[in-house]
Amino acid sequence: MESSNGSKRTTSSYGRGGAHSLFRRSGRGLGDLTDRAALVTGASGGLGAAIARRLHREGAHVVLTGRREGELSALDAELGGKTRVVTADLARLEDVQRLAEQADGVDILVASAGLPANGDLADLSVEGIARAVDINVRSTLVLIRMLVPRMLQLGSGHVVIVGSLAGIASTPRSSIYNASKFALRGFGHALHEELRGSGVGVSLISPTFVSETGMWADTGLRAHHAEVTPHQVVDACVEAIHTNRAEILVAPRTQRLGVRMAGLFPELMQPVLRSSVVPPEAVAAQQRKR
Repeated sequence: MESSNGSKRTTSSYGRGGAHSLFRRSGRGLGDLTDRAALVTGASGGLGAAIARRLHREGAHVVLTGRREGELSALDAELGGKTRVVTADLARLEDVQRLAEQADGVDILVASAGLPANGDLADLSVEGIARAVDINVRSTLVLIRMLVPRMLQLGSGHVVIVGSLAGIASTPRSSIYNASKFALRGFGHALHEELRGSGVGVSLISPTFVSETGMWADTGLRAHHAEVTPHQVVDACVEAIHTNRAEILVAPRTQRLGVRMAGLFPELMQPVLRSSVVPPEAVAAQQRKR
């Protein structure tokens, strides 16, 4: 496909679920990841651990961070070298700042930590809302602010923000989660343009419901529409680092079209989005894991 100015747009797909970027790359991405240094948040489980494993296979030195020291240590032992563990609770600003200081010098940041924060708004505690916003939004913004200046000095680096289709399309029972992912998406696109031409890339990875591992898989339920695999999300992260895509949607074609339409016509598209509403039993399962 060609854009109106004649430049080619690229479509990428990963298996049945598929992934697609409607955005041309702006500037070069990073090439070979051998001996690059990467920080992966949320690496104590779920997508964060899967991303850390892939970056390690690509030859990167990986800083693993999360709250659960036991899981981080197990992953560190599994990878067997070229890794470092920094335990941190990203709801605590002092931990975020300490993490940035200890990870200073990384070439790549993958911000994949997050809380689901689903449920009817009236049922959520004020403390729970604050914690979700601190982890999902504040920690990512602060880490990027503290790590990007050195990348800019070197003229090289990449930031990957793991978002969600929930950052494009809103559904009931996900108002706080939607708010956090909308915030990250707006920030990511703005920063991508702000750093254009600097040698430092910024990419959003926005998947649908992910099977096998992560906050949705942990509920033990299946979505009413197609899910994607962790492998597809990880592939999208690596492609983003290599090509500096502004955003990659990891979802089947019909879902990608639906969320784009929902972004334009949020009220009209609510009947179409009903299959994406998080059911009460999933909310209860996620609350038990917070």
